[in-house]
Amino acid sequence: MRAWVLAIACASLLPTAQAQETLRERLKARIEQRRADKAAEPKGGGLQELQVQGRKVLVHLPAGYDASRPAPLVLAFHGGGGHAGYMADDTHYGLQRKADEAGFVVAFPNGYSKLPGGRFATWNAGGCCGDARDRGIDDVAFARAVATAIEGRYSIDASRVFATGMSNGGMLSHRLACEAADVFRAVASVAGTDATATCTPSRPISVLHIHARDDDHVLFNGGAGPNAFRDESKVMSFVSVPETISRWVQRDRCTAPAQRTLDKPGATCEAYTDCAGGTRVQLCVTETGGHSWPGAGSVRRGKEAASQALDADDEIWRFFEQVSR
Repeated sequence: MRAWVLAIACASLLPTAQAQETLRERLKARIEQRRADKAAEPKGGGLQELQVQGRKVLVHLPAGYDASRPAPLVLAFHGGGGHAGYMADDTHYGLQRKADEAGFVVAFPNGYSKLPGGRFATWNAGGCCGDARDRGIDDVAFARAVATAIEGRYSIDASRVFATGMSNGGMLSHRLACEAADVFRAVASVAGTDATATCTPSRPISVLHIHARDDDHVLFNGGAGPNAFRDESKVMSFVSVPETISRWVQRDRCTAPAQRTLDKPGATCEAYTDCAGGTRVQLCVTETGGHSWPGAGSVRRGKEAASQALDADDEIWRFFEQVSR
């Protein structure tokens, strides 16, 4: 009798055929959703385009990008009169290739331009340059918005967000160090000196500056060269490289002399490492190369070939890694 009652009770707990079918459908739906979510995850390679405050931002995810492992982010700002697509072109800068090698996300924002396609764009780096400066474009707010948009869309390590740039874009990197040190861990500028009138970083921040001694646009010892800009009113009397470094040594409260970290034919580097908050100020100088990105495969027509004594991509990423350990 007890066995018979127990059998009936157990039978009543078994799912009906309809319930079993419902469970199978739910399981199937979950599996399909997981597959869809996986397919929708961003993949590495190529360029993806975002719109931030009405401007184009090209984003490259490194090969092997894994959303479960937050990656460093580098914002790369083009030179004055350039555009995001030019900066993203690996024949000129090689940053996508370096991102694949090192595993960081690299984004190429577009500067302010009056043209629909965004070409001939400039950045408001303080005293320079072009329409972005003249119209008072808030490129610091734009850079902050770009970082926020990318962090919201991709898996980014917010403690390892960096900025770099060429010429006017390098000047903006200096300004970001001054006004957005809460966002950027470190900055690296190539051929663009400090163009700020005032600078009060919210915290000490590491800065790398790379410059050719024979730069004929942003002169090494200060001033604008004859090839700086067709309209001289669109630029400024550029701050010298030594003065730019001196400012950062003072801001970061570095207390000991610089130490030579690289000395080879055609290029030297020296670094101040005894700075507040464990920061670092570093200067790398190439003897030749003019106004270009050291290590670049090609430069614009009429410009001197880039120095091959130093690879800016390698030096910049090495610096970012050193200061974020």
